[in-house]
Amino acid sequence: MSATPADPYVPTRGDASYGVDHYDLDLDYRVSTNRLAGRARLDVVAHEPVRRLRVDLVHLRATKVTVGRTAVKWAQRGPHLTVTLPQALAVGERAEVTVTYSGNPRPVRSSWGEVGWEELDDGVLVASQPTGAPTWFPCNDHPRDKATYRIAFECDSPYAVAVTGTLVEQRVRGSRTRHVFEQRHPMATYLATVHVGQYEQVVLADGPVRQVLVAPVPLRAQVTTELSRQPRMMELFTRLFGPYPFDDYTVVVTADELEIPLEAQGMATFGPNYLSGRRTHERLVAHELAHQWFGNSLTVKAWRDIWLNEGFACYAEWLWSEASGSQTANALASQHWRRLSLLPQDLVLADPGPATMFDDRVYKRGALALHALRAHLGDPTFFEVVATWVAANRYGSVSTADFLDHVDDLDADGDAVPLLDAWLWQTPLPALPRI
Repeated sequence: MSATPADPYVPTRGDASYGVDHYDLDLDYRVSTNRLAGRARLDVVAHEPVRRLRVDLVHLRATKVTVGRTAVKWAQRGPHLTVTLPQALAVGERAEVTVTYSGNPRPVRSSWGEVGWEELDDGVLVASQPTGAPTWFPCNDHPRDKATYRIAFECDSPYAVAVTGTLVEQRVRGSRTRHVFEQRHPMATYLATVHVGQYEQVVLADGPVRQVLVAPVPLRAQVTTELSRQPRMMELFTRLFGPYPFDDYTVVVTADELEIPLEAQGMATFGPNYLSGRRTHERLVAHELAHQWFGNSLTVKAWRDIWLNEGFACYAEWLWSEASGSQTANALASQHWRRLSLLPQDLVLADPGPATMFDDRVYKRGALALHALRAHLGDPTFFEVVATWVAANRYGSVSTADFLDHVDDLDADGDAVPLLDAWLWQTPLPALPRI
């Protein structure tokens, strides 16, 4: 496996010299004091000859580091923990690095606001995208570095705990409960999350994909109404995009209002302000579900490729609208094209820059590029492109160049890539073809 290059959008995160195959996290959290104590084992593999590993860890203090059973030298400065290995690793060699740490976790400031561990009025959520994962566990925080996880989380018993992964063990010990979750599918660090709150769990659908709601009891009625059509969305997306990639799908609704919904692997998070019971934000329910294919199963190799996450998820909103008898994708594309045409024409979709990587123009122009591709190829070829793109890269990492190569392979006329180039690399908004 080749080395993971440093991401130019977040150059202070991640270490190119190694990857992590598996994280084993054993965490103990006290809600009243916001105190987290943890032990993290990282199963690392060298991508190049390496003697020192740089591990991302923010606002939490390491107290002990071992490699195998050997205590080693380490230093913590700013957001990094530098671990000196007992001996250098050659390319492909492996080691088990265990970090014991503790502290009062809190968000990290970034160009995109505060991200990471966040205390709520009565509980916790973690919003790790794009650089918040190190606020709760030591990691190699790069979107391309995907690993499996085991996360044990002990907390005060009155609180429900939801973690990215499948619950495999739960044990009450006095006033506290230990929950163990396993994520057997490779997951980027920014897609790992924890929720703690006064929640109740409700099954929304048993199959073909199990769908679960985790929410405060007083919000249950309005939220279940809002999510009533989610099983139909799941049916549509599995037909168009291929099998759902994870074991189940959980929607967490916090008691606190949130600025935006959040996606994690096998999970989405909404504030009650987005699930009021009137279905005024149904498109966002579709958007977050679509991320399970685009962004979670298929994860970008670098943050400049984020249109592959957000453009596809936004276009999934339009596909759901069309399939459910509401506005057609043509109508929605026309509306958003007109709106974008009035905004500054200075965005390069395939490399928007860190300051604008979450700009709404990335979402909508990405969806428009896909709509233009659909109009050009026709529905049979377009949906073949999408389904085979997902299947070929399941649980992997992808780039814009990869997508263009994939389109080119299935485009009989050979002119789809030039069409996409205008949407991806030129700043003027291209004309919008209609289906």
